[in-house]
Amino acid sequence: MVKKKACKKCKIFVSGELCPICKKNSFTTSWKGRIHIVDSEKSKIAKQIGIDKSGEYAIKVR
Repeated sequence: MVKKKACKKCKIFVSGELCPICKKNSFTTSWKGRIHIVDSEKSKIAKQIGIDKSGEYAIKVR
């Protein structure tokens, strides 16, 4: 199984060559935990951890 790559800055999982949020290409496959934000505007967890776009995020990246 191939481990997903996450943006080092935004922590969102990325399948392409650029992060859709910060437009950078600094990725890592060394991450722990996942969280899926469905509605970032209503999610208290998303607000608490500073996420403003829906998607799948890593909880901790190295």
